Amino acid sequence: MKLPIYLDFNATTPVDERVVERMLPFFTSHFGNPSSKGHAFGWAASEGVDQAREQVAAMIGAAAREITFTSGSTEALNLAIRGVAAAYRRKGNHLVTVETEHKAVLDTCKALERDGAEVSILPVQSSGLVDLHTLEAAITDKTVMVAIMWANNETGVLQPMEEIAEIVRGRGILLLSDTTQAIGKVPVSAAQVDLMVGSAHKVYGPKGVGFLYASKRQPRVRLVPLNTGGGQEDGIRGGTLNTPGIVGLGAALEEAQTAQPDEAARLEALRNRFESDLKEALGDIIINGEAAPRLPQTSNITFPGVPADKLMLALRDLAVSTGSACSSGSPKPSHVLTAMGVSPDDARSTIRFSLGRFTTAEEMAYATEQVIASVGNLRESEVV
Repeated sequence: MKLPIYLDFNATTPVDERVVERMLPFFTSHFGNPSSKGHAFGWAASEGVDQAREQVAAMIGAAAREITFTSGSTEALNLAIRGVAAAYRRKGNHLVTVETEHKAVLDTCKALERDGAEVSILPVQSSGLVDLHTLEAAITDKTVMVAIMWANNETGVLQPMEEIAEIVRGRGILLLSDTTQAIGKVPVSAAQVDLMVGSAHKVYGPKGVGFLYASKRQPRVRLVPLNTGGGQEDGIRGGTLNTPGIVGLGAALEEAQTAQPDEAARLEALRNRFESDLKEALGDIIINGEAAPRLPQTSNITFPGVPADKLMLALRDLAVSTGSACSSGSPKPSHVLTAMGVSPDDARSTIRFSLGRFTTAEEMAYATEQVIASVGNLRESEVV
């Protein structure tokens, strides 16, 4: 077993060697610009992009023409939210989202609000789930979009997308879902949403590439592009395509589609054993989101009375992350956890453990021992 042990797969993943192998030719022999239609170098690059578009579409049950490649989920979310807000301005200017969304959604919505849009940011229950009655009551005749993530990046909580879709799409309103953390870990389907985003580096692909799905069926989503020039991606996203990255995204999702069911079961068993052993040994830990359906490999745990920054220093052999974000050097409690009713002190005593494709039972046994010992030592030192 090699140390340190990586348990921060929700932050990013290593690129799978099979994905790297698929990408390599597009740095060397197939280096052409996919927009160069007059020679073989451009054709080879274009074929790689076309194949990746088919692979992404197959993963979510969409048509290839409904996929737009981006630099990642943040750009894709901006394109979806700003693009819809601009395209549907005459219909309405009201957007609905949830307090536990990623900042890429919340900050974009708040920016639009400063420009005159109306934004409703809904609370969640202590489980992390949005209340469906609250959602339904928030929709008005001016609502043009609802944005709700499929799976939360901090807690792993899975929102009830099928029920949400019935409420939102039943009213003729566009539904956007951020599937950055969900895709490749649990099944996601374009049939339930009108817009969807994902990012390669969360599924063992390269950083700097992602996708936006926008329905071209019923309803056909209209978007105003963020950047223009060159006419790439049907005019929705101008700029030279990142061909090696796009090929890597397609390959990563193809691998994930094959492995997902068995991998989910394996990781859920490891995660559950980890949580069970910690509960037995430490007693008073809190597993945030435990009352809701969760991603199979995400464990967000509060250790009351134990500051997360001190615990992370003690866990020097484990690569994990806190449930907090830092701004200007001052720790702030996680907006996700505080939205769920977690106190600021408890939020600052929370660590996220996220398992991945290369996590082993031996590593998790070692991680369990280290967490139990470190929490015990820190509690003793606090008492002294």
